[in-house]
Amino acid sequence: MATSWSLAPLFEQRAREHPDRPLAVVGDRTYSYGHVHAQAAALAAALSELGLGSDDRIAVNLPNGVEWIVALVAAAKLGAVIVPISPQLSSLDLRYQLRHAEASAVITIERWAGVDFLQRFEDLLGDLPDLQYVVTVGDEDLWYDDRIFQFEDLVSSGTGRPVPPLADSDDGKDLAVVYTSGTMGKPKGVRLSHRAVVENAMRTAEVLELSPEDRVLAAVPFFAIFGLSMMVGTMAAGATLVLQPTFDAAAALALMEHQQVSVLHGVPTQFHLFMREEGFDPSRLRALRTGIIAGSSVSEELVRRVRRWCDVLVAYGLTETGPTVTLTRAGDSDDRRIGSVGRALPGVEIMAMDIMTGALHGPEAVGEIAVRGANLMRGYLRMPTETAKVHTPDGFFLTGDLGIIDEDGYVKILGRRQETISRGGTQLYPRELEDRLRAHPAVDDVCVIGIPHDVLGEQICACIVPVEGAVITGSEIKRFAQETMAVYKVPDLVRFYDVFPVTGSGKIRRRELARAVSLTIAHDHTVSHSG
Repeated sequence: MATSWSLAPLFEQRAREHPDRPLAVVGDRTYSYGHVHAQAAALAAALSELGLGSDDRIAVNLPNGVEWIVALVAAAKLGAVIVPISPQLSSLDLRYQLRHAEASAVITIERWAGVDFLQRFEDLLGDLPDLQYVVTVGDEDLWYDDRIFQFEDLVSSGTGRPVPPLADSDDGKDLAVVYTSGTMGKPKGVRLSHRAVVENAMRTAEVLELSPEDRVLAAVPFFAIFGLSMMVGTMAAGATLVLQPTFDAAAALALMEHQQVSVLHGVPTQFHLFMREEGFDPSRLRALRTGIIAGSSVSEELVRRVRRWCDVLVAYGLTETGPTVTLTRAGDSDDRRIGSVGRALPGVEIMAMDIMTGALHGPEAVGEIAVRGANLMRGYLRMPTETAKVHTPDGFFLTGDLGIIDEDGYVKILGRRQETISRGGTQLYPRELEDRLRAHPAVDDVCVIGIPHDVLGEQICACIVPVEGAVITGSEIKRFAQETMAVYKVPDLVRFYDVFPVTGSGKIRRRELARAVSLTIAHDHTVSHSG
């Protein structure tokens, strides 16, 4: 095991040990560890010349690509802090996150998904007093602003120049400020140290038995902690990242076949989309051996289906926990591999907190999952009150997830504490109802939400994405529920969708669904009264 968990020396060591080994494959181009290290050193030198250094925050607004990796390693070499930004953010959200992070520089794609980011950042520069420089990835000719540089030009100008030595390579310093997806409120900037990210990524890679021969599909966006951790873990193992700039199921399947991908990480939505692809043929993915499915609730049925063609492990974690808390293992029993999110990584402690008393207790009791270990965040950026609110006096982080830990340390997640539905005075866990409803052969995906109701407090609404081509009605779903669960758990309402609204990291936007359903109910009510 490494004695220091700092990213820059770790990457430098990998590049020195095997400079010619492929680190990243993008399209028809392959980039070696040595090449990426040289580029990162040159970028770090150029950014240092611009006055950027230790503790400065550098935002990265890029799709998955080799420039993302170069930017991360360059920032680590400077002792700077990376701030991953989703290119899918609205202009308003982008301004909020950059201002909140007090980013000194941003490395951005020039154009992406129909957005002209050059124009967007030119408009934002006047509103963001801390933002000194914009570094662009693309082919535009830049001449009009002395604060805007091209990525390639900076790398060229820094080539051969020395990188200032780090005054302090303490692995407890911030490596990244990662913003939460905001599914349960405003996004918060989570401060993660080098050790939190690097040790967690390496311990996760060890459970996966990741080796230099592995080729890992990077379909999860690097701006999400899942993607960032996956990138760091792959680099630490000396393996190869196969990059897809933006996720597309059909193209990803072709990529996996062509590049002989052996490890596949993704969120449940992505695995659903793979199996819904016309012509999905697992026999063409012969090299595929394992991977991680995580990022949102994973049904037992989905794990069963995926494990027929990829022997995935199920992980549980949050941005605040760096991210992995628990992971199933290849040697676990089938029941535990399908019905739990595994047990804690080495060095991570988990307990359950009694909702009523606040007491921390161990096995066989439902409570809020509490976590302690080196993987924990250093706090929410500039939010000491919020930070204190989610920590116990003895240093456990309260996840907001309700779960049960068995006597051997295996965890089953029941749902978010804030997502419980209170119907007629009874507390219900959406995840339990979702798992039951997914057993219906016509249900591809389901999200259960609470809708305000005058009498019951909340009604249960089952939002369903049917299997392609299936013919199914709300009445049939309710009948199925009546046969498989207690009467007070049967959905009051059923709504059908082609797809669910999701965040950039693939989590279902429950609040958005709840608002949409509430609006349709209000509209139907108005129409019935006016009619």
